[in-house]
Amino acid sequence: ACSFDTMLDLFGLGSEPLRRLALVIRAADTNRHDLHPAAAGLLAISVGLSRQYRNDQDQLTAGLPLYDALYRWARDGYDEVHDWPGTAPAQAPSQTQTKAGDLA
Repeated sequence: ACSFDTMLDLFGLGSEPLRRLALVIRAADTNRHDLHPAAAGLLAISVGLSRQYRNDQDQLTAGLPLYDALYRWARDGYDEVHDWPGTAPAQAPSQTQTKAGDLA
């Protein structure tokens, strides 16, 4: 277990997305990258942030959007795969997809 697991237990949080996220965090935090393929990437980002920001508060501020994005992945996109190059022909984006904010 890791500190994220402890926090989830302490606050009684156990939704499926949080369990998915906890597995990735636990694997990165305990150097068990065999538990989830995203663990190595999370560790790389975490180490990069620790080198980029020496102040803990600055590091936390920079890292929170990344964890928000990881939660969104765990909630909505964990089963998404990419087939590169794509097999479907490229299509122009619709009017509602022309701005990045419209994709959220």
